[in-house]
Order: sequence, then C-alpha cells, then structure tokens
Amino acid sequence: MNGAAAWRASVLLGVMLLLGGCGQHRHLDTDNSGASGINEYPANYKSEIVSAMHAYLNDPTGIRDAAVSEPALKPSGDVTRYVACVKFNPKKNAKEYAGVKEVAALFLAGRFDQFVETPREQCAGAAYTPFPELQRLPP
Repeated sequence: MNGAAAWRASVLLGVMLLLGGCGQHRHLDTDNSGASGINEYPANYKSEIVSAMHAYLNDPTGIRDAAVSEPALKPSGDVTRYVACVKFNPKKNAKEYAGVKEVAALFLAGRFDQFVETPREQCAGAAYTPFPELQRLPP
C-alpha cells in the first residue's frame, strides 16, 4: 500500500468512526421510579382514550356503561407502565350491544400507547368512575 492509499484508508476510517458516533441515540429514561421519561403520568388520559377509541372500535357511537380508573403504575410484561382500565358496552351491530368489555389503556411517556384486550392482572382491583366522555363519542 502506497502513502496516498494509506492516507485515504485512514481518512475513510476516521469518517466512519465519526459517523458511527452520530448514529448513537438517547433512549427514554427507563427508570421505573421516576415521574419523568417513559413513566410520565398521563395528565390527559381521558381525552387520549377517547381519541384512541375512534380507531379501536368499528362503531364508536352509542357506547353504554362507560367507566375508567385513574392511571396507576402497574407491571405490563417485563416493564412497568401507567395503566388506566376502561369498561364499556359497545355496539355489536345497529340493533344489539356486545356486552360489557374491559380493556387496559397503556401509556408511554405520558401518551396513549395501546389497548390490552385481556387485562386481568392490570385491572384487578381497579376503582372505576363513570366515563361519560366515552359515551358521547361522535361518529
């Protein structure tokens, strides 16, 4: 390898190392004990749940018996997240209701992340309060 080729190889290596350092990114704070980062309290949890229900339900109108629990830090898999439990009776079709359904709304960094369909552990012992906002969903 001549001098020019060695110089190009070392410049190329330097550029690769520099760009490799740029590829590092900060992850959200995963400390489960803090109120910041990934486990920030979802201050607007009711409006976030109402918005998510539009995508979750085929027909979000005419919901009955809606209730929600305050968000609480609970285990979800191998992590801890804020969880709000939601009970409601959605329409099955234009004339029938499906029966009361319970889901857990999981929050990530203070924002709605997903619904869990079978929230037995997350919603055990949840204290529900009426959720009239969910019953007034527009089409």
